[in-house]
Amino acid sequence: MKLFEMLIDDENLFSGVNAVSIVENPAIQSDFVALAENETPIQLAEVSKDKRILMGAALIPDKPIYRNMDGEEFYIYFSKDTVRQAAELFFKRSNHQNATLEHSQALSGMTVFESWIIEDSQLDKSKKYGLELPEGTWMVSMKVDDEDIWNNYVKNNKVFGFSIEGQFANKLVKDVEMSNQEIELSDNEIKELEDRAQFEVLLEALASATDVELETYNDYPQAAKNNAKRAIEYKKKNGSSCGTSVGWTRAGQLARGEKLSRSTIARMASFKRHQKNKDVPYSEGCGGIMWDAWGGSAGVNWAISKLKKIDKK
Repeated sequence: MKLFEMLIDDENLFSGVNAVSIVENPAIQSDFVALAENETPIQLAEVSKDKRILMGAALIPDKPIYRNMDGEEFYIYFSKDTVRQAAELFFKRSNHQNATLEHSQALSGMTVFESWIIEDSQLDKSKKYGLELPEGTWMVSMKVDDEDIWNNYVKNNKVFGFSIEGQFANKLVKDVEMSNQEIELSDNEIKELEDRAQFEVLLEALASATDVELETYNDYPQAAKNNAKRAIEYKKKNGSSCGTSVGWTRAGQLARGEKLSRSTIARMASFKRHQKNKDVPYSEGCGGIMWDAWGGSAGVNWAISKLKKIDKK
C-alpha cells in the first residue's frame, strides 16, 4: 500500500490547515481532554470550574493515517517540520474560529485560543491531563461556547477528538504493507471466522492445561476503546439488559486497554456477523450497543487483520 508524505505548498495561499473538526473517531487516534467540572465524559484531571474547554492533539508527526478515496487505499503522514509549519500558518491566517462537526457541519461559538508544539513529552502540560503524545505533536485548546455541542455531543460522549481540515500537497514515499481499513467479508468467510473462534478456544484451553504461555496483544486502535467506553457509559447511566457477561467483559477489557489473547481476538473477529445491526440506536435495541461493546467497526476490523498477521507470523 502506498505511503505519502503530506506537504504544504508555499505557492498555494490555501495550503495548510483551515479548520479544526470535532469528531467521534479521530484519524490520528488521540482523544482530547474535556476540561469541565464533574460530569464530562473524558475528564482526565480535576478542574475547579466548568471551563468548557477541549484540549487535544491536532496533528501527531510521523503517524501513518489510513485513507480510502474512491476505493484507492493508502496512508499519509506529516513530518515534524510540516506539523510546525501548519500550526504557524493556522494562526497567521486567522483560522482559529473555523470549526466543524464531523467535517460536515460548520460550527459557530468554537474558538481555538491556545496552540503549542510539544517539545518535551515528559514535561509538557498535556502530561498533566493524562495524554501520552510524542515530541513534535501540535496541541490545541478549543473554547466551546456552542451550547448544543457541549451538552449534546461532549457531555453525551459523541465526540472524542480533533481532526484537521485543509489542503496539502503529497509526495509518494514508498509502498507499505499495512491494513486498518474497513473489511468486507462474504457469508462463507464470516462462517470461517466463527469456526476459527471455536478452534482458538480449544487451543487456549490446551495451552492452559500444559502451562504454555500464549502471547497477548493490545495494539487495537483508540477508536475501539472509545466505542467500548461509550457502550459502558450508556449502560451505567441508562441501564441495559442487552448482551451477555462475555460481551460486557470484552467491553471492559477494551476500555481499559488490556491485552487480549489470540482466542479472544478470534471471538472479536467472529462478531463481524453482527455488523448489520451496528447502526441500531442504543435506545431502540441491542444491535448498536453490543457492536460498540465489542469495539465497534474499529475493534472488529482490527481483530480480523490481527488474526491474519498472527497466522503469517
